[in-house]
This record gives sequence, C-alpha cells and structure tokens, in this order.
Amino acid sequence: MAHTNVLIAERRSETGKGNARELRRGGEVPAVIYGHGRAPEALKVSRAELDKVLAVAGASTVVELKLGSKKLQTIVREVQRHPTRLDVLHVDFLEIHAGEALTVHAPIRLVGSPEGVRNQGGVLDQVLRDVEIRVLPRNLPEFIELDVTELTVGDSLHVSDIKVPDAEILEDPDSTVCTVVPPRVEVEPVVVLEEEEEEALEPELIRKPRAEEEAEEAEPESGSPEREG
Repeated sequence: MAHTNVLIAERRSETGKGNARELRRGGEVPAVIYGHGRAPEALKVSRAELDKVLAVAGASTVVELKLGSKKLQTIVREVQRHPTRLDVLHVDFLEIHAGEALTVHAPIRLVGSPEGVRNQGGVLDQVLRDVEIRVLPRNLPEFIELDVTELTVGDSLHVSDIKVPDAEILEDPDSTVCTVVPPRVEVEPVVVLEEEEEEALEPELIRKPRAEEEAEEAEPESGSPEREG
C-alpha cells in the first residue's frame, strides 16, 4: 500500500491568469480537483507544503487533501512547472474512492548490481521508467521493484517479468524494461587510400634498369659511317 501524504487545501472563487500570478507571489499554488463524477473544483495549496509532498509523491502515491471539514483521498494527476526555474505553476488532484479501480503509472525501481556490470564491464540501460497498471487504491504500490542481480551482458528484463500483487498490468508484455549492454570498444579508424594516393606513394624511378642501359650502349649512333674492311 502506498504511503499517504497530508496536504491542506482551500477553495478559491477567482480563477484566471491574474489570480494565479497573485497566488504564486503570495507563496501559494493554484490547483484543481476532479474525478469520480464530480465537477472540477478550483483550489489553492501552500507552495512549501506542496513541495514537500511532491518530493516523495509519485503518480501512485495517495495524497489526503484536507478541504475544510472533509478529508479527500487523491493522487497527483498532473504537475505543471516553469520551463526554466521548474517552480510548480499548477497541480491537478484526482479524487479516488476505496472500491474504484484506478489506472496509474507506477515507477519501476531496479534493485541490485548486475553480474554483467560487476564482472563483464557491461552497462545497465533502463529503457522503461514506469509501467501502467490498473489497481484498487488500497493496493497502490509506491514503486515496483525489479531485481537485476543475475543479468549478464546481453540479458534483458521485460514487462512480463514484473509481478504486481492485486493489480493488472496494461503494458505490452514484450516491452523491454532494462538490458545490460556490452562495453563500448574503441576502434581505430582504418585509412583507405584512393587509387591516386596509392599511385603517388609508388617509388619514383631514378635510373633506368641496367638491361636498358646496356641495350642503348650497343646501338650504333645514328648517321655514323660503317668501317670498310
């Protein structure tokens, strides 16, 4: 069962960009709650308290919203952040009920050091960071652990290797979660010489072969008279 975090929320009657900016300047964050057939309701929460909750809360972590005299069970459905400062600009809460199954993305936590990393120089590559599941709120896992200790170089784990008690996994069973890839080998580049370069590298002929020199010496000079006997 996922850990429950508590957060105090207040209703807000005003909405819009101007009101949202005013809330942020005052240390609050605009929020909304919806789900279970209820109309969306505009809320506001303390930025400092929200930051504490988001530091530990994932998509499958239950957050108890105290709204006046009510205690609402929710999960964080969406968080909007500033693109550069990463400050929280807006947060969505989805109200949940004990007997109503939810579709959430549960984070995957890899456990152990693979054999292929420890003794074979491989590198562990995690391809899938979370998995979509359908589960009742009381069975929500904070995360899903997957043991990678026995993996050697070339081995992989797939969604079919994940076991979540009392939950339905909605992902493709053949999807790769992680794999141990071989170490990268640095290969020196092979220089391929072009035909012109190869010809340029042939040794220059400094003198003629001896057979050609002797043949030239044996030839009579052009125009010289023959000796009479």
